Amino acid sequence: MLAGQWLGRYQGVNGGLILVDIDDAGDRFRGHAFIFGHQGEPGTLARIETADRSSTQTLTARLEVLHPTGPFVIARIDLPSMFPGLAFAETADIRIQATKRLLSVSWTTSTGAQGTAKLSRSEASKPSRIKPERSVRNWDQFKQFAVKLEPGHFIFRGQSNPYRLRTAFHRTRRKDLIRFIIDDITALHRTLTSRLKHLFNLRDASENAAFWNLIQHHGYPTPLLDWTNSPFVAAYFAFRHQPATATGADKVRIFMFDKRAWTSDFNQLQSATFARPHFSILEALAIENERALPQQSLSSVTNLDDVETYLQAKEVENGKRYLKVFDLPRSNRYDVLKELRLMGITAGSMFPGLDGACEDQRLRFFD
Repeated sequence: MLAGQWLGRYQGVNGGLILVDIDDAGDRFRGHAFIFGHQGEPGTLARIETADRSSTQTLTARLEVLHPTGPFVIARIDLPSMFPGLAFAETADIRIQATKRLLSVSWTTSTGAQGTAKLSRSEASKPSRIKPERSVRNWDQFKQFAVKLEPGHFIFRGQSNPYRLRTAFHRTRRKDLIRFIIDDITALHRTLTSRLKHLFNLRDASENAAFWNLIQHHGYPTPLLDWTNSPFVAAYFAFRHQPATATGADKVRIFMFDKRAWTSDFNQLQSATFARPHFSILEALAIENERALPQQSLSSVTNLDDVETYLQAKEVENGKRYLKVFDLPRSNRYDVLKELRLMGITAGSMFPGLDGACEDQRLRFFD
């Protein structure tokens, strides 16, 4: 009942935003809560671990202080010099009650501060609510639209189904990104050192991003989303696979995101943790990543399960349209892949190496 991502506002001395990520740990639940007040103020991180699987919990959590602008925890020894005169609580007594859609939370900190919140469960698993563009409904219309776009203004993503925009990590049952970094990334980095020529320094932000981008391209679930600068590469990934249960009425989806406007309107954070809810563009180094160049790839990074709802809220807030979708008939697949082959967009070119070459030949002779 408790597992999932929960998001909402809290009421207290000042009020603000809470993001809670909780994983199912078998006989209990574990995760983290991120509490953010006004912009420019330090945030709070609380580690959550329940005693059992009950939907009602009372627990004491140790608190850490989040930097007001950078995505990291401030050492307590540095707090007096950074924020003279301010007292920071070290623990909080927390009461949690969960229903299927709502998480009710109340707390009292060791300094006496109190707060309450009602948080909503992410709806990312529900069908997408974005309406596809009516003026582009088939492959020919999409081609005519795409060739008129200004290169570099937009980025694109192809999906074999019109489901919500959601990272591979968040499509799993897990939500706690701190656990992902401490356990998963550490273990995977150790495992891959014998197979990689380059030893990635994960403490370096650019190399850490390159490592995440590399494992994302090889199928490991991360909080990244793959994008491309080419609408036709995106089309390839949308039409690439033919599900066994496909019908003539099925659609594939191509996303078009206004990168230029988004990066101008919002700060781009290169971190998945210790940060306010965000969706940011990540142009990582292509270290040992032979697929990055032919795919004209770049990524986005987010700490949100339901990216679609977040982007739509920002569109309303700013009065701008950042994201558009095109749903095209899957029945166009044979003609689309044939035309893309003439453009040089094939499995062999997108995935340099033996796997891509074999997939390319399989599609030619058996698809």
